[in-house]
Amino acid sequence: MPNIALELGKQAANLGVKSAYGEPQDVDGVSITPVAFTYSGFGGGSGDGAEGGGGGGVSVPVGVYVRREEGLRFEPNIVTLLVVAVPFVWVAGRAITRIIRALKK
Repeated sequence: MPNIALELGKQAANLGVKSAYGEPQDVDGVSITPVAFTYSGFGGGSGDGAEGGGGGGVSVPVGVYVRREEGLRFEPNIVTLLVVAVPFVWVAGRAITRIIRALKK
């Protein structure tokens, strides 16, 4: 049975900046670099003659950096922006409503 800590270390070496920023691509003379929000977690353990471990991660596309002659610009992924913004606006609205009700009393 391989050492779990070593295996997790090998997999974790592939994470980090490389998983958040993709390789720059040239499309019609424009350089684009994809950007993602990534996170991961790993765990392992052993006891009573058994050992095991596992891990997982998520990558959410946030947008791209676009380099043109005019300069560098970030263009967000609208779908991801909506997925994050809608629950945030709902929670903020509920909180503000409760604060206003509390202040009126």
